[in-house]
Amino acid sequence: MAIRNCKKCGRIYADDNFELCPKCRTNEVDEFKKVKDYLYKYPGADIQVVSDETGVDTKKILKYLRDGKLEIKDDSPNLVLDCERCGTPIRTGRFCQKCVTEMQREFKSAVADNSPVKKSTTRDSDKMYIAERHKRR
Repeated sequence: MAIRNCKKCGRIYADDNFELCPKCRTNEVDEFKKVKDYLYKYPGADIQVVSDETGVDTKKILKYLRDGKLEIKDDSPNLVLDCERCGTPIRTGRFCQKCVTEMQREFKSAVADNSPVKKSTTRDSDKMYIAERHKRR
């Protein structure tokens, strides 16, 4: 059984493939729920207002947006996220749809270029020359 230190509070806990101990994870979930509930009641709220009203840091709210856990409404003037590749304003995630499509195409072509070339199963040097010997007689 592996043990690990919590990245937030430093407590030792049994490793369960999370970076936070169960207590800190519960706190994170509670904070996200506060933000989500507040945005459900006030959908057009600004990030700073949400942070002030819920007590959750603006960096965490931006992280929720980048991770795709939250999304900015279509009609909202508060587009605070930009595509990390081209700088276009986006509502959620890290990249705009155009850049996602381009990167998928680039990754597919890179994978196709690096795929192993099939070699033939019969090589010329691995042959037995018995048939040729019989022909010579």
